Amino acid sequence: MRRVFPPAALLLLGTSLLRADTYLVLPFFNDSGRANIDWIGESIADAVHDALTSASLLAVSRDDREEAYERLSLRSSAGPLTLASVVRIGQAVDADEVIYGHFDLKPADDPKKSRGSLQINAQVLDLKHLHEGPRFSETGALEDIAHLQNHVSWEALQYVAPAAAPTEEQFNREHPPVRVDALENYIRGLLADKDEDKHRLFSQALRLQPDFSPAAFQLGRLDWRQKDYRSASDWLAKVAAGDHHYYQANFLLGLSRYSLADYAAAQSAFELVAANVPLNEVLNDLGAAQSRRNLPAALDNFQKALEGDSSDPDYQFNVGYALWKRGNFAEAAVRFRAVLERAPNDEDAPVLLDRCDKKLGPRPGDTRTENLERIKTDYEENAYLELKSILQGKKP
Repeated sequence: MRRVFPPAALLLLGTSLLRADTYLVLPFFNDSGRANIDWIGESIADAVHDALTSASLLAVSRDDREEAYERLSLRSSAGPLTLASVVRIGQAVDADEVIYGHFDLKPADDPKKSRGSLQINAQVLDLKHLHEGPRFSETGALEDIAHLQNHVSWEALQYVAPAAAPTEEQFNREHPPVRVDALENYIRGLLADKDEDKHRLFSQALRLQPDFSPAAFQLGRLDWRQKDYRSASDWLAKVAAGDHHYYQANFLLGLSRYSLADYAAAQSAFELVAANVPLNEVLNDLGAAQSRRNLPAALDNFQKALEGDSSDPDYQFNVGYALWKRGNFAEAAVRFRAVLERAPNDEDAPVLLDRCDKKLGPRPGDTRTENLERIKTDYEENAYLELKSILQGKKP
C-alpha cells in the first residue's frame, strides 16, 4: 500500500541528504557442512544489516528477506547460492545492491584455547548495472567474531556509501564488541520459531552481556506483543541510542506506557520518535497521549496525522474527538461524518455525532464518551527511509 506522509515528515528531510538505494543482505552460507554453526552466517548478515541501517541507509528487513526466500522456494541453508539466485532474490525485494558471502570454521590447534578459526568472505553485487563489486575477507578466532564481522561490515559500508561511512575507529566505537556466547544466543533467538525459545535465548544473551542492546529490544518487543507492558517498558528503556532499533524501541515504549496509563511518559517517548521519524502513526499516538492529559497540542498532532492520510478513519475520528472535547461541535461533526463514510459500522462516531448535533460536550464520568482516543501500533521506519530515497532521487 502506498504510504502518505504528513508535511512535518517532508520538512524534516531537508535537502542535504544523500539519495539512498535499497540494500539486501543475505545470510552467509556455511561452507563447513556443520549445521549447528549456521547461526554464524546469520550473525554476519545481521551485523552488515545493522551497519547499513545505522548509517540511515534503506536495508531490506529480515522478515521481508525470508518472505522472498519462501516465494522463490529457496532455503538459505540449502546450498551456496548461484549468482542467478542472488539476482532473483534481489529483484524480488526491489534491491539495488546485494551483499552476500560465505564462511568456514576450521578446528583450532588447541580446542581448550579457541573454538576454531573463522574465515569470512563477502561479496557486493550491483543489481542496477549487473556489476560485481569487491570481495572482502577476514580470518580470526571465532571468539573474535564481533570484531571480524564489524570489519567486514565497515568495508561493505565504505564501498556502497562512502559518504555515509564513519571512520573505522568511530564505527567500532558505535558497534562495541559482543562476547561470542552472548552473540550466539541472540542469533539463535532470532532464528527460533517459538516465542518461549526466543525469550529464553535473548534473556541468556543479556545475562552473559547485560549491555547487549539488541537483545533488550527483542525482549521488549516480545513482552509488548504478549501485553506484558510493564516488563516491556523495562526492557525497551534499556535500548541504547546508537542501536538502529532505538526509535522503534521508543515507539513501543510509548505504547507500553500508554497502556499502563502513564501518559506523561508515553508522551515523552512519542515526542522523541516524532522529532526524528515523524510518521503519521507516531504523530497520532503522540496526540493520543497528549489528549489523555487534556493538552491543547493534541489537536495539532492529530491534524498532522490526518494531513498525512485523510483516508484513515481513525485519524478522522481523533481530530473530531479533540474538536468535540473543545466544544467545536460543527467542525467535529464534519469529522465524525467522514469517519462513517469510511467506516459505516463504526460504533463511537454515531454517538459523538449525536452529541455534536445536540451541542452536548463531555460529561465527567460518562464512560460512553471518555478515553476514546485511537492509537496505531504499526511502525514503518523503512517507509520513512524510502521517502528519503524518493525525494532525493528527484533532486536536480
